[in-house]
Amino acid sequence: MIGKAGLLLLMFWGYTVSESQGSKQISQPGTLDFGFVPSGVYDTHAYYEPGAIGILYHMVHAFLYVVQPNPFPQDLVLKVAKDNFESIQSEYQKAIYYEIGFIVCASLGVLFVLLMPLVGLCFCLCRCCDNCGGEMHQRQKKNADCRRGCFATLLLSTSLIISVGVLCAYAANQNLSTQLRGVRRLVNSNFKDLKMFVNETPAQIEYLSAQYNTAKNKVLSDLDNIGLLLGNSIHQQLGKEVRPALDGALSMAGAMRETKEALENVSVSLEILQDGTQKLQLNLSHERSSLSNTLNDPACSAPGVSDTCRAIRGTLGQLTINANFSGLPDVNTQLVNVNNVLKTDLSNIVQKGYSTFNDTPGMVKNQTKNVVSGVKGMLDSIGSNISSFSKQFPIQSTLVNFTLYISQSQAMIENYYPQIDQYDFYRWLGCVAACCMVALILTFNFLGLLCGSCGHDKQASPTTRGCVSNTGGNLLMAGVGFSFIFSWVLMIVVVITFVIGGNLEKLICEPFENRELFKVVDSPYLVNPSWKHFIPGFLYQNPEIDLTVEKVYSNCKENKGIYTALQLDNVFNISAFLNTSMYTKDVVDMFGDVHVDLSDIVLLEATGRENLLNFTKTGITSISYPAYLAEVNKGVTKVDLLAFANDLEAQADTLPRGALENALKGHASSIRLIHGQQVVPMEQAMSTLNQSIRLLQRTASALPNAVNNVISAIDAAQYLITHNASFVVNQETEKYMETIVGYFKQYIEWVRFSVEMEVAACKPVSNVIDTVEIVFCGFIVDSLNAFWFGLGCCTIFLIPSIIIAVKLAKFYRRMDTEDVYDDVETIPMKTVHSYDTMTRFPRASAPPRQAEW
Repeated sequence: MIGKAGLLLLMFWGYTVSESQGSKQISQPGTLDFGFVPSGVYDTHAYYEPGAIGILYHMVHAFLYVVQPNPFPQDLVLKVAKDNFESIQSEYQKAIYYEIGFIVCASLGVLFVLLMPLVGLCFCLCRCCDNCGGEMHQRQKKNADCRRGCFATLLLSTSLIISVGVLCAYAANQNLSTQLRGVRRLVNSNFKDLKMFVNETPAQIEYLSAQYNTAKNKVLSDLDNIGLLLGNSIHQQLGKEVRPALDGALSMAGAMRETKEALENVSVSLEILQDGTQKLQLNLSHERSSLSNTLNDPACSAPGVSDTCRAIRGTLGQLTINANFSGLPDVNTQLVNVNNVLKTDLSNIVQKGYSTFNDTPGMVKNQTKNVVSGVKGMLDSIGSNISSFSKQFPIQSTLVNFTLYISQSQAMIENYYPQIDQYDFYRWLGCVAACCMVALILTFNFLGLLCGSCGHDKQASPTTRGCVSNTGGNLLMAGVGFSFIFSWVLMIVVVITFVIGGNLEKLICEPFENRELFKVVDSPYLVNPSWKHFIPGFLYQNPEIDLTVEKVYSNCKENKGIYTALQLDNVFNISAFLNTSMYTKDVVDMFGDVHVDLSDIVLLEATGRENLLNFTKTGITSISYPAYLAEVNKGVTKVDLLAFANDLEAQADTLPRGALENALKGHASSIRLIHGQQVVPMEQAMSTLNQSIRLLQRTASALPNAVNNVISAIDAAQYLITHNASFVVNQETEKYMETIVGYFKQYIEWVRFSVEMEVAACKPVSNVIDTVEIVFCGFIVDSLNAFWFGLGCCTIFLIPSIIIAVKLAKFYRRMDTEDVYDDVETIPMKTVHSYDTMTRFPRASAPPRQAEW
């Protein structure tokens, strides 16, 4: 039935797989979110923590290691198992060597069982003959009190050890019963998990199938936005060539406007400077003549003045213009030509080129409508194929059969519960009886110690001991008697449980914990001589597949999918159904028919091209830039008029006060006025002229090459769009197609991972094995071993208990006779006080008998 279940789940995977046409997106489209495969929470927690009694278990394990330190006899077990125990005779030496510790301990136990009744019988006969402490006579010794106390302490210690042992045995017995009552919960929990494991599998498969819509919807979304996705990618690739070309043309339109502004500035500035030069020359001549007349005044001939006048007269030649703009040619012709060029709006023409080029996504969308429509229809077809393929497998019927098998198995196990409870009760009763045997002996020991200690009278002689003390001694002897009666029975129980429990621990539980047991179970040709591995041989009729119990258990322990755990790919390889080419071949072929014609894109109309060429013919290259620069680099006047006026005023201040001083200062003021009203505006005009002429010079020097480069770039970009755009279109279409196919791949990889790791996660299978191990090893074997360990400790310590109790009883029981001394000299004492020896040591050999005694 398990095989059928495996094959059933195998079918699930075939189904699942086919539904998975996933797309593990490369990275550009973004990762698809398929959510989490629905799964329930298993109730079973296959973990056992024994609690405080675990300390006792560790002690037992340590003792068993001392008894049996040999490693697990894998080779011996394998040979015996393969030969159906026929080779045990030839391998008995290895078996004995392995079991030597158990054999020695069991032999000692058997010896104990045989000798204890005989020793007890001989002891009784010996005491009947007044030997072995049977004579009711006690010799008095000076250390009698010390010996009595020592024996009492030893017996108490021994009894306490026996008490601990019997408590351990009882605790182990009670723990086993308690844990067995919890087995039902574990069993029900495991069956519940198995049913959940089976019942959730169809829903998980349906979920995997339904998630195809996630990939499908993403593909549909990308198809609907093919203009933005594919068109933009084509636009971006072409834009690497187109945008710089259009940007160059647009910058040339800006250069035209700047050239016009510069020519206008040159024309205006030149007119201002030519007019201003004439006026300035006239004013400076007039001021120079007037200043010369002032210097010819007779006052300048006076001593101390003539030198100053002479110095001023020497600077009059500086009052003249320096730059002459009248000879510079105007730029009106060039300005007219540029204005004619600007009548054609090159910027608007370039913007039209931008607009046409930016419409690439729209052109792609319009020209791929048929392809998009075909791919959408293909997606529906793929979904229909997945659904129809999944219906080819009898999943539900197989699940029903497996669920029925689980229910029948659970019912069968539950039918054994009453018998298990009954047998467990008998076992519990037997163990309690064994514990009660020890408890009875302990009761006599403790009561004997209590009565003997409480009833002891130091002044009483052995023949005059009280009733309580005598009762204590009798109780101790009763305990000795029951020890002889029960000890061999207890040892039989200990030996049997020790041999069984110890071997179960060493041969099953311990090897299971360290996985050695799996190596035995997984040994080739063990179950069937013709099968290398029995699991694949049973499930798949192919024993050569490397599928072992340990691998299944380990994979299920990690909660992997049953497909991975049972290696169902050897029977039903989902990779064949997860082949993307199986579902995407037609999609790839469909995208192979994508043809996008971008020949309608015109980057620069003929008018714009002509406009650029006309710009080179405006004549700005023929302007005499050196002549302009030569004049603008000169000053307006040969001397700085402000400095000249300041110097003139300073020289006037050196003259004596009078008309001459005032006249010179008046001339200084006139010169300052000329500078402010005429020179400053001309300097501003010269600055504007300087900037504009230099701009024109730079533009004119680079204009031919710049225009040629722009036209060449436009031509190259246009050629790319017209003749070579198909290469870019095909390249970007392939990338877009890979993105679409990537969604399918992502879905498929997600399905593959889910099938291998999440769908039908087989944790319940490992939980069943762990539960069996917990019940068998944790509950039964450990408790059994703890029981014999405690009971064996009790039984062993019954021997010293018997010896000590017999010795101690002599000090508690009332003797029939005692030692009598005739004179002081014979008394075994170092010092004897002088008092009545007859009173101290009466000659009567026994105490007087009274009726009440």
